[in-house]
Amino acid sequence: MWLLAQSYMSEDVLIAGCLQGSSISQRELYNRYSPKMLAVCHRFAASREDAEDMLQEGFLKVYTQMHTFQNKGAFEGWIRRIMVHTCINLLKKNKKFNESVDLDQAVQAQVKDNIPSLMQAKQVVESIRLLPIGYRTVLNLYAIEGYSHKEIGEMLEIGESTSRSQYTRAKALLEQVLIKKRILEQPELKGERWAAI
Repeated sequence: MWLLAQSYMSEDVLIAGCLQGSSISQRELYNRYSPKMLAVCHRFAASREDAEDMLQEGFLKVYTQMHTFQNKGAFEGWIRRIMVHTCINLLKKNKKFNESVDLDQAVQAQVKDNIPSLMQAKQVVESIRLLPIGYRTVLNLYAIEGYSHKEIGEMLEIGESTSRSQYTRAKALLEQVLIKKRILEQPELKGERWAAI
């Protein structure tokens, strides 16, 4: 009965408990938000183990930075921003992100705007994980997390134009992956050939 009551802790009570260092509140916070945040981390990570490491690091930051939450916007959105920044920082720290990663792999193709509208489909999100890390990171930040190319450039320490270029190329490569997996129908190529993936 006591454990059941804990799962209905209001957000305000949960935040107050975490600010006081309550391990019960911290556990409840983790249990409540970790599934969604693991999904966020998993989109940036190369493996489930990396995603779990990102998640743990992110929650440590959430606990230590709880005092900075000012009730401006959703609490879940605040946690999500910390997770995204944690993922980016860990990728940069571990030198897994390089702005020039596989830039020559993508074909210069006209990409239809139907790919971003499909982002919620599980198969598409799984396909994004197959992209080279540079493409995957920019695509996640722009199409899913909603950051501008200027913000992405600042986060990744790359030029705004590089972010735009990587996003365009990521969409082209993603379209190829989706066609190969038969998730998306192959458009009429008009004499152009898709590069092998």
